[in-house]
Amino acid sequence: MKNVPASNPAQDPEKDQTAKLSVYVSSSPHVHTPEDVPWIMRQVVYALIPGALVGVYFFGIPAIKVIAVAVASCVAMEALWQKLTGSPITINDGSAALTGLLLAMNLPSGAPWWLVVIGSFVAIIIAKQIFGGIGNNPFNPALVGRVFLLISFPVAMTTWPEPRSFFTQTADATTGATPLGALKTAIFEHGTIGAAPEMNLMDPFLGNVGGSLGEISALALILGGVYLIARRIITWHIPVVYIATVAVLTGILWLINPEGYANPVFHLVAGGLMLGAFFMATDMVTSPITNMGKIIFAVGCGAITVVIRLWGGYPEGVSFAILIMNAFVPLINRATKPTKFGVVR
Repeated sequence: MKNVPASNPAQDPEKDQTAKLSVYVSSSPHVHTPEDVPWIMRQVVYALIPGALVGVYFFGIPAIKVIAVAVASCVAMEALWQKLTGSPITINDGSAALTGLLLAMNLPSGAPWWLVVIGSFVAIIIAKQIFGGIGNNPFNPALVGRVFLLISFPVAMTTWPEPRSFFTQTADATTGATPLGALKTAIFEHGTIGAAPEMNLMDPFLGNVGGSLGEISALALILGGVYLIARRIITWHIPVVYIATVAVLTGILWLINPEGYANPVFHLVAGGLMLGAFFMATDMVTSPITNMGKIIFAVGCGAITVVIRLWGGYPEGVSFAILIMNAFVPLINRATKPTKFGVVR
């Protein structure tokens, strides 16, 4: 009998093709879904529309300019970087545009164009592309841009135009303090919240207050957040636990000393809590992957937010809290990852 040599994959086209396929085909089950990155980015943009429209209504043309410059500069920065580095151009996935919209919603409506461009550069190039682009950045890009601007240009970043109807905008609009800023000033100067201007809590709930153009209406942001949860873009764990942590901690302090601390409802509707809880802390790249990890992450965000708001040098602590907890995400993921099947701890 003639000896038949063992088949060599390199000489066997069929086996060679099988070897190639084994590199690209994952194990079953295979889940087919139309939900890709561009689709997810569009859903988040849709959810942000109510908050952005409220900002445009109360701050007018300047708010539109900030949004347009932020989105355009973020997209241009990403395309230019990828062109110069020879990377594939990915601006069609919508992530750069979304970063620009989020950055704009974290800025005062009166921010000058050059400030917006600098923030876009920091967000896209330093916080995202240097780390390898979408999916590799450890910190939320829009928040990195905002915090950089806040530290570098504090006057421009804390000059808040007074809200007014879009139809009554004037060229020389006045400026004022945010609710959190007014509260911080009253406590610092007089030691009691009683010295702060009286405010109807419906104003920050609906948007008739000073602040970043996209954070002023708690109602609009809640509607957008509920949309994201309903569409299963995010889960309830981070926003609900984040908001609940702030409510519980500020509620306890308010019950102990109502003259020194505002009631928890004020802390929920004022400032950037709703924007941060629903849209920034839930970023898929920079938040934990397990449900338990998300809860731990959200509790940390809530606690740090309260500490900065009540005892820190800044009236608001949402941006700093989320970025600090972003740094702990790898440790949280490692501590909460499920045990592999068959492994005994």
